[in-house]
Amino acid sequence: MNVKVKKAWTRLCVTRRRDSGMVTSEYAMGIVAAVGFALLLYEVVTSGQVRAELQAIVKRALSARM
Repeated sequence: MNVKVKKAWTRLCVTRRRDSGMVTSEYAMGIVAAVGFALLLYEVVTSGQVRAELQAIVKRALSARM
């Protein structure tokens, strides 16, 4: 039984060493995707038509009677 545990531990350690750089690359890809999405969202929100619609919504909300 002890030999099986040692073999499993060795396999786990070898596998863990092989994947050590995976986390950093995944974070980098996530950041790149988030920045791309933020840029796209910024471009859409700052476009003329969307800006006008947002201003109209805010004006209606501020002029609503309570």
